[in-house]
Amino acid sequence: MRPRDFALLVLICLVWGLSNVVSKVVVDDWGVPPLFFAAIRFAVVLAATLPWLRPVPRPLWRIALIGLCMGAGNFGLLFLGLRTASPSSVAVVIQLGVPFTTLLSVLLLGERIGWRRALGIALTLAGALLVLWRPGGVALSAGLWFVVGAALAGSLGAVLMKQMDSVAPLGFQAWVGLSSLPPLLLGTLLVERGQWASAAAAGWPFVAALLFAALVVSVFAHTAYYGLIARYEANLLAPLTLMTPLFMIGFGVLLSGDRLDARTVAGAGLALTGVLVVARRRQPATPLLLNREQA
Repeated sequence: MRPRDFALLVLICLVWGLSNVVSKVVVDDWGVPPLFFAAIRFAVVLAATLPWLRPVPRPLWRIALIGLCMGAGNFGLLFLGLRTASPSSVAVVIQLGVPFTTLLSVLLLGERIGWRRALGIALTLAGALLVLWRPGGVALSAGLWFVVGAALAGSLGAVLMKQMDSVAPLGFQAWVGLSSLPPLLLGTLLVERGQWASAAAAGWPFVAALLFAALVVSVFAHTAYYGLIARYEANLLAPLTLMTPLFMIGFGVLLSGDRLDARTVAGAGLALTGVLVVARRRQPATPLLLNREQA
């Protein structure tokens, strides 16, 4: 990989890692309702990518379902989880998206799992369980249950994407925004209160966080990553994207006061080793399989 492209990939992973910690600050420290934050994020994404809605991908129902899974399902649940879960634990548990994607590929696409990929799945699950382990047993908080749901939604969207012809990156972002905005708006209207008041109380920092999430993360980082996918094999890029959870853990410690104990460090090591094993065995695939919108 050329040094310039490697530096770009490092920047992309740094942006992805920072994004979830920023989102944690928005929905937890500033008290902005998570579904509301997700809704206006995708409203900005849709506004920025509106010209790329055409040509309409076919079949229409599939791209709408993929956008719903990758947008409202993934981010809505992730932001709900970040309200109570720490970024470090989220960084580990979200790695369950890799074995979820592999297992769904077996169920929906008829793919086969060799022993190496099975070992990688087992290591990832063991790492996540180690982070969740408490003296009384496995303790999965409500927040981390939402994160597990986010990983599953993103994985389902990734597997469905494998059944479509390639979609232009900005076109995909546009359809994610269009598919996600209605259910997120409905959700925030039904179950959340004080949306605009909390956003106004946070002031300009909230606007900056919103623009960062929508434009820098969704539009810039993902589009740049798709460009790298066009130049390099997925099996080369996938292991390198493991920088993302490491950045997320680091930013969690620096910005949100996360405390790392030996169990979390060991669990992260196991989970990331498992992801690396699975990723190294994967055939070149759609970029969505390799980037679980970490952000």
